[in-house]
Amino acid sequence: MKNAILLTSAGAVLMAFLLMSFSAYQQKQPEPWPVPAEYKNMANPVKADEASVKLGAAAYARNCASCHGRTGLGDGPKGRALKTFSGDFSGAAYHNQTDGEHFYKTKFGRGEMPAYDKKISDTDMWHMVNYMRTFKK
Repeated sequence: MKNAILLTSAGAVLMAFLLMSFSAYQQKQPEPWPVPAEYKNMANPVKADEASVKLGAAAYARNCASCHGRTGLGDGPKGRALKTFSGDFSGAAYHNQTDGEHFYKTKFGRGEMPAYDKKISDTDMWHMVNYMRTFKK
């Protein structure tokens, strides 16, 4: 009896994990996101020092973590409900982009990604870019 209950519980946990994993695969992968050259080539005016990363972490926690996850894996609670995967900031696909590309995408948004140009200062967006650069596998 004890083994049956334990086995049933383990099966339920495994099933829940598989369903959560499957729902992430059901999300559509984002389409390529072209960025104008003026932004793509834009240099980050904020030095990526400890103070900037700390400020960026706070801004990210307030504005981004609910979709993109605490560690940038795209696994935030709101992100799981999106039609399009919110992205993984820890891999090469993210880190091979310029700071200007990340700034542009945050500032102007697209689709389910809201524009933050009227909600977050440019300086705070640059701090967030510096913080998000710490999400490496």
